[in-house]
Amino acid sequence: MSAQGDFKKITTKTLQLMKDRGEKIGALTAYDFITAKVMDAAGVDLILVGDSLGNVVQGHETTLPVTMDDIVYHTKAVTRGVERAMVVADMPFMSYQLNVDEAFRNAGRIMKETLAGAVKLEGGRRVADRVWRVTEAGIPVMGHIGLTPQSIHQFGSYKQRGSSESERKEILEDAKILEEAGAFAVVLEKIPKELAKEVTERLKIPTIGIGAGAGCDGQILVTPDMLGMNKEFHPRFVRHYARLADECDRAFRNYLNDVKQLKFPTDEESY
Repeated sequence: MSAQGDFKKITTKTLQLMKDRGEKIGALTAYDFITAKVMDAAGVDLILVGDSLGNVVQGHETTLPVTMDDIVYHTKAVTRGVERAMVVADMPFMSYQLNVDEAFRNAGRIMKETLAGAVKLEGGRRVADRVWRVTEAGIPVMGHIGLTPQSIHQFGSYKQRGSSESERKEILEDAKILEEAGAFAVVLEKIPKELAKEVTERLKIPTIGIGAGAGCDGQILVTPDMLGMNKEFHPRFVRHYARLADECDRAFRNYLNDVKQLKFPTDEESY
């Protein structure tokens, strides 16, 4: 039985029930009202307002320049368009790394100002005290381990994580630490599929994979990537479900041609 048929609103409890049933969780990113509205109507379970907006909306090379104000602005737009899906907001770089109190204050601000259903932050053991403090206050927290884009300068590249035995052990430990700290789910990014499956089997909470194989409890992609908006970006884990860059190019050119050839607007399109 589908959770979509059982619940009018997706919550942390719904996601847990989906894992327990063996029903996969479908998640995507959104950064604006109209995309979120269409996505929600299509039945997407979880919508992440990711700090990936720094790349796909703002044009930055990394997610690091994204601010709290950016996340709050975009999350408010998304929640206005959503009735059913659970909306999760990323906590941007330096909004939780400084100390526990800073993390608590910023998580509270996101929840209060945006009406999101949860926040997400990156890291395992090093952020466990933040996860515990925030969840103790009643704010659901989603973890994120494996490739963590906010740590790109520490890692030096976007290569796969968890290939070495030491990294594999660290990821397994971090996943369990996040669960024990109170996280309701954890994103596993760009790790070997066998490792992701092992993490998923060991945890009671749901795992959401991106570039981590089919063994996770759910999957997430950055929406402009899966819609084919960026022709230059095509990593192996992204499947193009549309080619919107080509469609947009065709529409823009047809519009410009009609304007210049006096074919638009017609009398029927005028007042």
